[in-house]
Amino acid sequence: MSSKKGVGSSRNGRDSNAQYLGIKVFGGQKVVAGNIIVRQRGTKFKPGKNVGLGKDYTIFATANGIVEFVGKSKKGKLVNVIPEN
Repeated sequence: MSSKKGVGSSRNGRDSNAQYLGIKVFGGQKVVAGNIIVRQRGTKFKPGKNVGLGKDYTIFATANGIVEFVGKSKKGKLVNVIPEN
């Protein structure tokens, strides 16, 4: 008989919190100023027109309009917001 209690379960109980990253609003969808468009680590997507970049690299709309993703540009992958008239 073993004299030590099994300790597997007490050593296993750690897990990190979910990050909830990714694209929150897709191209062609309407946004209101302040809406988050992309949550990311680093600048996978870069801010374009009518878009801001937060300190945690979150891209958000600075104007009401429609989201546009530009795949190939000199800066890389851009996110723009085309303002509504």
